[in-house]
Amino acid sequence: MKNHNVSINRKARYNYEIIDTYEAGLVLMGTEIKSIRSGNANLADSYAHPDNGELWLRNLHISRYAAAASSNHNPTRSRKLLLRRSQIIELTHNIGARGLTVVPLKLYLKNGLAKVELGLARGKKRYDKRQTIIERDRKREADRAIKNRRV
Repeated sequence: MKNHNVSINRKARYNYEIIDTYEAGLVLMGTEIKSIRSGNANLADSYAHPDNGELWLRNLHISRYAAAASSNHNPTRSRKLLLRRSQIIELTHNIGARGLTVVPLKLYLKNGLAKVELGLARGKKRYDKRQTIIERDRKREADRAIKNRRV
């Protein structure tokens, strides 16, 4: 059960407070999975959106596959997410009623299949982001002090 990270959305944890995480599969074309396997995917500015009882991933950029001639894919097309029905209902309810959003945290390969880790998230305010930076700096200083004490 080897996971291979293809793309990580670093800004997601900075811009959003992650409440819960889900693992979802993706419906992809052949050239898309080949491009993902070569590491050509970008999660920045992507999000999940419900539509007709299904969840769709929007703005995920998967670069065109270089070896494909004419049958290539549109890099930013919407892609269907594969989740259990109960998870789709829960996420759709949270998006509509509670004003939350669903952002992809990372895209990875699991047993040869493309998976995306989704985070149910609430947007952070500016002061929350400053607090995150302060906490990260404090942790970095503490780790540095511990490392210097051991040497």
